[in-house]
Amino acid sequence: MQFFTHDGFDLAFLERQPESGEGDPVLMIHGFASSHYVNWVSPGWFKTLNDAGYRAITFDNRGHGASSKSYDEADYTPVKMASDATALLDHLGIERAHVMGYSMGARIAAFMALSDPDKVVTLVFGGLGIGMIDGVGDWDPIADALLAEDPAATSHPRG
Repeated sequence: MQFFTHDGFDLAFLERQPESGEGDPVLMIHGFASSHYVNWVSPGWFKTLNDAGYRAITFDNRGHGASSKSYDEADYTPVKMASDATALLDHLGIERAHVMGYSMGARIAAFMALSDPDKVVTLVFGGLGIGMIDGVGDWDPIADALLAEDPAATSHPRG
């Protein structure tokens, strides 16, 4: 696992070039309350794409997995989370990538394509609800869940 810093967050990511040559990059964005491992590594997507000759890239969204967390609701907008994905591509020197998102990750991928269309070659949406058609939905429950105190911890500062 590697890390890079963007917008005050230390974001964990995993990247692997194919065994032969340099493949097209595929960025995989995980869903809410998940991680790169749960959505992309464990089910085999990361390995399958890499074995097929793609440069496989995935990361833990801010507030998830090994990436740093914030207790400020304003840090968890789809635009800001999409900017993390774009920043990862910039960090890796990648001009354009295929982008796959699952659930919340699909929504983040959609916002990434809207904000930085030149970075996205193709989009694959998995588990994306009708909210992308009817409206972007309410991100407050996601922000509230990310702000919830960890029951194993004695206290958390709130921003």
